[in-house]
Amino acid sequence: MKSLLILSLLTMSAVAQPIELGARRELMVDHYLIDQLKGAELRPQTPIDRGVAIPFDLPYEGAFCGYVSVITLPDGTFRAYYRALPSAGEDGSDKEATAYAESTDGVHWSKPKNNIVLQHAAPVTHNFSVFYDTKPGVPEDERWKGIGGTNKEGLVRFVSADGITWRKLMGDQRMLPPHEGYRYDSQNLIFWSEAERKYLCYYRNFKQIEGMGGVRWISRASSPDFVHWQEDGEMTFLDAKGQTAKPEHLYTNQTGAYFRAPHLYVSVAARFLPGRQVLSEEEAKEVGVDPGYFKDISEAIFMTSRGGTTYDRTFMDGYVRPGLGFENWTSRTNYPALNVIQTGPEEMSFFVQRGYGQPGHHLSRFSLRLDGFASLHAGYAGGEMITKPFQFTGSELEINYSSSAVGGLRFELQDESGHPLPGYILTDSREIIGDQISRVVAWSGGKDVSALAGKTVRMRVVLRDADLFAFRFR
Repeated sequence: MKSLLILSLLTMSAVAQPIELGARRELMVDHYLIDQLKGAELRPQTPIDRGVAIPFDLPYEGAFCGYVSVITLPDGTFRAYYRALPSAGEDGSDKEATAYAESTDGVHWSKPKNNIVLQHAAPVTHNFSVFYDTKPGVPEDERWKGIGGTNKEGLVRFVSADGITWRKLMGDQRMLPPHEGYRYDSQNLIFWSEAERKYLCYYRNFKQIEGMGGVRWISRASSPDFVHWQEDGEMTFLDAKGQTAKPEHLYTNQTGAYFRAPHLYVSVAARFLPGRQVLSEEEAKEVGVDPGYFKDISEAIFMTSRGGTTYDRTFMDGYVRPGLGFENWTSRTNYPALNVIQTGPEEMSFFVQRGYGQPGHHLSRFSLRLDGFASLHAGYAGGEMITKPFQFTGSELEINYSSSAVGGLRFELQDESGHPLPGYILTDSREIIGDQISRVVAWSGGKDVSALAGKTVRMRVVLRDADLFAFRFR
């Protein structure tokens, strides 16, 4: 009995520990910080289709290009790497190559005269995925890293000094070993996590689900040095209530650290629905899709992770629907590219393949406001949120928000028990109206919150016909 009491007290103590925010930016994409919601909700935003970014129009590119990685370089320019493949064939064949395009702004793209960077390297070129390594101390001739492979071969590592000329790292030694099951048959990706201080790999596996058979799943591996890897296990998926989400086929996971909040991993992934057919044979002929690629459909979804082997699937709805036109309702189209990039002072973008298996196959750009994957939203009737207890560093509360002309937001800082703190009560809060990426919250006594830094507090947000996208104490 005594041991149970001690265990209970220890558990209560662990639960009561405040969240350490420091000065990091928090996006309103999950319930991690939320204790109470009243008349408000987390709402996904709607990405804006900006049209064709990269046409796969060279003779050796074509209808079956895929597995795109979009990279931000230190000088602010961009590259996109992708499989070049004009016609369908066996996965891992020597017909597959890796090509690239480049851009100075992420909006307008061009291709060098010879844009093939890897060929005759099957099966790596089936799904070669690239990243630029920002870890301090990495040898300059290994700044660019890439992986590729299939279940028979395992994952193979490549490195490069310039992203153009590639070489195998550690010869034939595999990063992750071959597998007897159906594994790695998608875009397996890698990145350096500053938050976890390790390299992460999110890769394809199949999970047996009763009544569904083998479901396309995601697993994770990690490494302190890119040499020695351990498999962390299969990912779990939790819904908005913290319960196990309905299992679905997730074809590409496209997970990466968000550039304005690198402790948060964002994923604009592909949800695949095998056998869910929209087009008839006649309609498939009209759009010119390959006869083997119109009997399934897919779309983009949005999910997040804060490390470990858990994804948060607060939003189960489609994030980018297939949309108008039969050409968007064919198999393996609507697959997102890897990574979200900044394409303007107030804009970020991600990319989605359109028209897979068709003559007009291309990569489209979709835009959102910075930090604007989702928001804390309340309508005309108003609503509010109260956070869990947290501690912060800094002297000002900065927010990313939007309101209607009639709407607005007010903020209150409370003690751990929920009592308003003098000087920071709701009635002292100056109503914030408008639409800004960066705005500092003020009370009647000013903007300075440094007196509360390091103390355990809660935050109350009262809003009407408005959205809060992100906040931080800076």
